[in-house]
Amino acid sequence: MDEIMRKRLERKLEGLEDDRAYQVLDYIEFLESKYGTTARPPSPLERITEGVGDTLRAARAPASAIRGTMSAVDTASRMMRGLVAAGKAAVQEIADSVTGGAPAPDGPGGAEPGPEARADKPA
Repeated sequence: MDEIMRKRLERKLEGLEDDRAYQVLDYIEFLESKYGTTARPPSPLERITEGVGDTLRAARAPASAIRGTMSAVDTASRMMRGLVAAGKAAVQEIADSVTGGAPAPDGPGGAEPGPEARADKPA
């Protein structure tokens, strides 16, 4: 999908009430099943969020309750992404301090390749 189409759809969706936006979502999912196309697979957090929303819709919860719940789940999801990013940064910082900022050497166990591995490379 090109960027112009994406922006146009976003503009149209922004003007819809939640009930109508869910109808659009249902229609998109119907088209996916009819034509055998799929969107990118959701991340684990997206899958949980979508599952909560689908469960509330199936229970016929009011749109305002769904909106509030989804907002809370989205906030928790953003917090989890932040924690993951902080964890990755901490691991990278520890790895950099252990290796002195140098990249880890290649090869098994970080060891220098043996003479047989170097023999086929021109000097």
